[in-house]
Amino acid sequence: MIQFFQEEVAFDIPKPVKTKKWLTNTCVSNDYKITELNYIFCSDDYLLEINKEYLDHDYYTDIITFDNSEEEGIVEGDIYISIDRVRENAESFDSDFETELRRVLVHGLLHLLGFDDTTPDLKQVMRAKEDEYLLLF
Repeated sequence: MIQFFQEEVAFDIPKPVKTKKWLTNTCVSNDYKITELNYIFCSDDYLLEINKEYLDHDYYTDIITFDNSEEEGIVEGDIYISIDRVRENAESFDSDFETELRRVLVHGLLHLLGFDDTTPDLKQVMRAKEDEYLLLF
C-alpha cells in the first residue's frame, strides 16, 4: 500500500492514482512487492530536523529514505520529501516541478530496491534508472 502524507506543508500530489500505479510497476519490474510505502511531503526545515536527528547531518536535502523492511523482495519504508527543495531543484535543473517531483519519488523508491548513489559510478546508474522510469510514467 502506498500512502501520501504532509507535514508542515499544504500539498496534494498530482495524479495520485497514476503515480501509485507507476511506483507499483517500478517495484514489480524489479521483483519487489510493496507492503507499506509512505511518502511524507514536508518543508525544508522539517526535513533538516530529521536529517540532524537521525543522520547527524546539518544540511538541507530533498529526500531522506528509511528502509523498514526485514525481508528481501519486500518494500516497506518511509520517504520524506522536501517540497521546498523539489521546487528549487526544478528551477536549478530547468525542469518542471512535476517531473522533478517524480524523479525524487522514484529516487527514494530505487534506494528501497537496493540501488545506491554513494559513488560517481553508482550515481550515474541511479540517474539512468530514474530517467528510464520517468519515461514509463
